Amino acid sequence: MPEIKNSRWKIFTNQLRNKYRLVILNDDSFAEKFSLRLSPLGLIILLGSVTIVMTTLVISLVAFTPLREYIPGYGNVNDRKDIIRLTAKADSLENTLSSRDWYISNLLNVFSGKTEGKPPKPPRDTTGKYANTDIKPSEQDQKLRTDIETNQLASTSNKVSANKINALSNFFFFTPLKGIITTSYSLKEEHFGVDIVAKENEMVKATLDGTVIFSGFTAEDGYVLQLQHNNNLTSVYKHNSMVSKKTGDYVKAGDPIGVVGNTGETSKGHHLHFELWYNGFAINPQDYVVF
Repeated sequence: MPEIKNSRWKIFTNQLRNKYRLVILNDDSFAEKFSLRLSPLGLIILLGSVTIVMTTLVISLVAFTPLREYIPGYGNVNDRKDIIRLTAKADSLENTLSSRDWYISNLLNVFSGKTEGKPPKPPRDTTGKYANTDIKPSEQDQKLRTDIETNQLASTSNKVSANKINALSNFFFFTPLKGIITTSYSLKEEHFGVDIVAKENEMVKATLDGTVIFSGFTAEDGYVLQLQHNNNLTSVYKHNSMVSKKTGDYVKAGDPIGVVGNTGETSKGHHLHFELWYNGFAINPQDYVVF
């Protein structure tokens, strides 16, 4: 068996080495015009060499010439960056135009006197299904609510009083406005400061050294100014007719920061609403400031 296999392989290799001649003759005179001597092995080598050369040439053209930009998926990296940047700009412009259109539409509604109507009232239940339902809290429920509210106020007061005595004892608070206190501090009524009535155009002054963290106008409180002081203490001044400091300004204790006024929907006369906040809790300004 091994001798047969060897003989077959030898026959195959001999056939590959056999020489063949390709002759081109003149059809009329049978004169030889061209002849080429080839073997199957030489033809295979020739075709393989041509294939390798053509493949190398195509890869070189794609890798090292601008022709690669015409092939899908081989775009220029800089072009991709420009496309992404332009897409982001287009989205930003679209959002800006949408906001501007909404703003102009609201302005036109205000100028033309158009306002949003009241939402329709929900229809009354005419089935009588819930007519006999008792929605009043029971005595136990009412007592529980009262106890929880009382405990919350007591716990809040205890937390504040426990932390503030030692921390704020070394502070000297400058009086922000000399006047008469009409409404005192009350956690139960959610009145977290004092209302001080004074003469018109009286100057409002900073109670401590600090930095302005808010200076602006709100519909509810009018012109408001907030100061951040040391030891996580914040003071708030509301209902001013004007403020003379802007956000980021540093002020000294006693520096004028505004003028007492009557601005804001919750104001009922010329006064200053003054608050003190320590570690996130409202404290009674009358415990530290002499008005």
